[in-house]
Amino acid sequence: MGDVLIDDLVKQEDRVATINRLRRLVKFYLDSNHTESAMFWADKAASISDSPCDYYWLAQCMFRSGEYQRAAYLIKSKHLDQDQPLFQWLAGLCLLEAKKYDEALLVLSGDCENISAINSSNSASSAFILNIPAITTNHILEGFTPETLRSALLTLKGRIYEKLDRKPCALECYKQALKCDVFCYEAFQAITKHQMLSASEEKELMDSLQFKSQCSNPGLLPFVYEQLLKKYQKLTPSELQLCSFNHNLGLLGNLDLKAARAERLLYDCAFKQSYALTVDILKADTFHKLGLQVHIACLVQLKKHSALFYLAHQLVDTYPSRAVTWYAVGCYYLVIGKLITARTYLGKAVYIDKCFGPAWLAYGHSLAKENEHDQAMAAYLSATKVMRGCHLPLMYVGTSCGLINNLKLAERFLTQAHSIMPSDPFVIHELGTIAYQNADFKVAEQYFLKALEEVRKRDKHIICDKWEPLLNNLGHTYRKLKNYDEALGYHHHALSILPKNPSTLTSIGFVQALQGKFVEAIESFHKVLTWKKDDSFSLTMLPYLIQQYEFVTPSK
Repeated sequence: MGDVLIDDLVKQEDRVATINRLRRLVKFYLDSNHTESAMFWADKAASISDSPCDYYWLAQCMFRSGEYQRAAYLIKSKHLDQDQPLFQWLAGLCLLEAKKYDEALLVLSGDCENISAINSSNSASSAFILNIPAITTNHILEGFTPETLRSALLTLKGRIYEKLDRKPCALECYKQALKCDVFCYEAFQAITKHQMLSASEEKELMDSLQFKSQCSNPGLLPFVYEQLLKKYQKLTPSELQLCSFNHNLGLLGNLDLKAARAERLLYDCAFKQSYALTVDILKADTFHKLGLQVHIACLVQLKKHSALFYLAHQLVDTYPSRAVTWYAVGCYYLVIGKLITARTYLGKAVYIDKCFGPAWLAYGHSLAKENEHDQAMAAYLSATKVMRGCHLPLMYVGTSCGLINNLKLAERFLTQAHSIMPSDPFVIHELGTIAYQNADFKVAEQYFLKALEEVRKRDKHIICDKWEPLLNNLGHTYRKLKNYDEALGYHHHALSILPKNPSTLTSIGFVQALQGKFVEAIESFHKVLTWKKDDSFSLTMLPYLIQQYEFVTPSK
């Protein structure tokens, strides 16, 4: 009898040793990225032990091999998703990747409406309590805590809600996930990359995070997050001191922070400075995500179509399934003026990622250039839904409203954009245009001068050709105010930027006519007709001016 017991114990010890040996093999092959070998031995370990611990790793191996539905089925067939949050998380992740969004949401317990009531400091009373069972040993949960696992569940839920186009629920999930675990960058990135929050909401979120209780260095993480958040604010003196403090950690050369600074410069319309930064970023990391997106925007603004063409080809070869790839291709065709082709590729970018706001904006631009302002406005409004914290969609909606003479609505959207980004010269210029159309010329003058001041802050020596309309609009405004010398000065400045522009020279001729300088006006209109033979205004004015000149000139 004793010999039988000893034999059983020996067999049990051999069985345990075998299982442990197989588990070590699974871990080794997973760490080595030999997923098939890991899955083979995980299957054997699960068969021998029949332990949820080994079924977890078998499902993980299936997930990493891309067999998402198979992994989810394994978890559900063993009924491990019913009361084990860790398995719910893995099953939900598998179903998300398999694009079974409704099914994935069913696997995760609780409603988004109840998430706001979760108090991370009182996890024992929460519906999301992660009861860590005995089966989830350190072999599974190394590095996990109830808070980090709860954060992972909330982040996953947010991703599912986003796929189901339930953005408020997704946003609430991401915010709560970040409160549970301030290091959960995936939740932070989900909030920031689509600009879900306004500047005030970003500040409120940062103030609500428990950095001191969760961080060993409570100064570092807030600094990093604030740099990634603040697209519209300039660094304060205290932040500059913190920046100097973190220089010793090597963060000033960090590509993520450099990309955040480049993005800030882009939003501040400092395109050349932003471009210089993104060039450095992409030299160090050719496909840095944020740096790449900002770089494409700079290439569009600076009309560097050759560089855009080369970059788009690189992306098509490397990342054909990413939205940013087809965004780059669409932007290239937008810059060279092939608008229908541009819309084809920008539509593909939006199809891949409906929340990719820059593609919606570019799609709207392609329509606006063909004077399809109603359709362009629809694209810009789609961008406002996914870029709530950004002023650009609001500005473009306002511009489109102005072009279809809905001035009240235009002013409303532009004012909202201005409240988000008060120093954007484009927004200020558009507000001036609306004031001009409302015949409020003194207000228009103030807006146009303020816009010009902001432009000169960014480039003191050269005003690029995109600001030629601003100079001409100043000229028109001063003409309406009967300040003809100032009007001529701004029109001549505009002509120096874009020579041989018939509309500018027509404006110069008109002001000269109002001043009674008939000879100069006649010369200006003659020159216009050499550039544009069918210019109707010049054809109308020229005979009238000749008649006036003959009338005031005494005959010999």
